[in-house]
Amino acid sequence: MDGFVLAGTESGVGKTVATLVTLQALEQAGYTVQPAKAGADFIDPSHHAAVAGKPSRTLDSWLEGEDGLRRNYHRGSGDICVVEGVMGMYDGDHSSTAAVAETLDVPVILVVDGSGGMESVAATAYGFQQYASQAGRDIEMIGVISQQTHGGRHERGIRNALPDSLQYFGRVPPMTDLSIPERHLGLHMGAEAPLEMATLDEAAQYIDADGIAETARTPPQPEANGSLQAETDDMPTIAVAHDSAFRFVYPAVRERLDTHADVVTFAPVDGDDLPDCDGVYLPGGYPELHGPELTRSPALETLSDRAVAGLPILGECGGLMALSDSLTTADGESYEMAGVLPAAVEMHDRYQALDHVELVARTETVTATTGDTYRGHEFHYSSASVPADASFAFTMQRGDGIDGEHDGLTEYATLGTYSHLHAESGAFDMFLDHATR
Repeated sequence: MDGFVLAGTESGVGKTVATLVTLQALEQAGYTVQPAKAGADFIDPSHHAAVAGKPSRTLDSWLEGEDGLRRNYHRGSGDICVVEGVMGMYDGDHSSTAAVAETLDVPVILVVDGSGGMESVAATAYGFQQYASQAGRDIEMIGVISQQTHGGRHERGIRNALPDSLQYFGRVPPMTDLSIPERHLGLHMGAEAPLEMATLDEAAQYIDADGIAETARTPPQPEANGSLQAETDDMPTIAVAHDSAFRFVYPAVRERLDTHADVVTFAPVDGDDLPDCDGVYLPGGYPELHGPELTRSPALETLSDRAVAGLPILGECGGLMALSDSLTTADGESYEMAGVLPAAVEMHDRYQALDHVELVARTETVTATTGDTYRGHEFHYSSASVPADASFAFTMQRGDGIDGEHDGLTEYATLGTYSHLHAESGAFDMFLDHATR
């Protein structure tokens, strides 16, 4: 599958909207598209999926390793893959947009803000292209898409000023309907605030889809991952929370669970009880927005009972919050949660942690044996107060975790972490193994 990366000059330049418009333009031109996202984000991919009708691939070499990143890319399907970058092109360390482009060896198209200039916009793009060679980066930047750009003289001023080494692939016009509302953790999810297809259709007319498709190319094939579980006839039943409070799941994680388990979903916010199962996965999300519904949910009481009985339970970030004793919102409203893990969680107006993390297992849990090292990601606006004798599963080599030094509260066979792990880490294979015991 051919592909290319849409990079940005900086955060907030409009990469996500440009990506959605480009996806729509390629679809209109008859191409089958596969979206992908550089970095560990959950929110932008939800918008990709709303437009493309399929999960967006997570491409992060810290989480997956370079071969894992390539494997995840090649698990997608279609004629062409559109990879949205993260932050500014060169910003970030292990999983910057530039690093992802180098790992995949695909061309880069730069999204530039055309709202306030013409020739200067071209100069900015040329500077980004030249910086790659000056910094010793093996990156092929081939052209630009100009955001917030009118037609006529405005468009011509940008296009005609570009050097021969940069192709003009079109513009995203300044349209009031081409915006996605924001909240803490980023944009609203794709299912909550989708852009109107008629608006995307209109904007897509200004993108050179065929020109983009002609320049895309296929990344090298990765090495096979020999650690994957073999399918068996005796697969465990895994209950996965899936509703407006629990929604941050990497597609590769869900695919791993679907391949090696019978997955049943339940919606605690909607009043579903916990189904009969051999293990429970509570992904991240927004439990702080649904305190009253979660307090009333029969699933939380059942989770508490089943946890005491030794059911393997894994909660990531929002899942950790739901498994805790209490959750207090930024407005001071407090709600009783499942009470499995000894923590009082409080929301804040500013994020408490945002980083790639590295964890070393202090003890055996449902995702690790003692000494295992995992890489993941954390991004949360909450903090958790825990007693002095709390049992932690992991020591932080990088990142903040729960108390700045540790992550992973553990009780019975329940584990709650602020860290999100990818399927390539092997943690979910360990979780499935515990669910079959």
